[in-house]
Amino acid sequence: MSKVTLVKPSAALADAYQQYQEEWVQAGEKMIPTATQPAPVPFAERLISWHNEEEGINIPAGWVKASLFFLVDENNRILGASHIRHDLTEDLFKIGGHVGYGVRPSERKKGYATEILKQSLVEVRKLGIKEVLVTCNDDNTGSAKAIEANGGVRDQDEIEEDGTVIRRYWIKE
Repeated sequence: MSKVTLVKPSAALADAYQQYQEEWVQAGEKMIPTATQPAPVPFAERLISWHNEEEGINIPAGWVKASLFFLVDENNRILGASHIRHDLTEDLFKIGGHVGYGVRPSERKKGYATEILKQSLVEVRKLGIKEVLVTCNDDNTGSAKAIEANGGVRDQDEIEEDGTVIRRYWIKE
């Protein structure tokens, strides 16, 4: 695995984000975390909305402050993204947790999920959160392995209305 770093979104990543987004679309997949999904606004406006979400400015009712990070390699190619929620709502306590992350389709099964979560946990600790909830779909064995590799201890599963089983893990300091 090449040297990778978790960074906040910036104008310098506009082209890399476009390529990242296009790969997800070509794969026919919904971008994960959802905070990275395409929006009908220029990238510069996305930067402002991501910053505001982190500061708690103009966030929708029922949402919490959250920080977005991209996992980039030495060429500033975006390999994945992490969305760190500063608090948990009742819904996030069931499904979603403190950290949502995803790895671009072409970079999976290379250890990046484990690394993005590892580096995200450092950022979570900076917020003073000592017990971190991370969830994944039951059939997402790669994510489950990444969570377990970072010390995740499985808690009671949550079952969505459509029958999807969500694994819930706690990672303690």
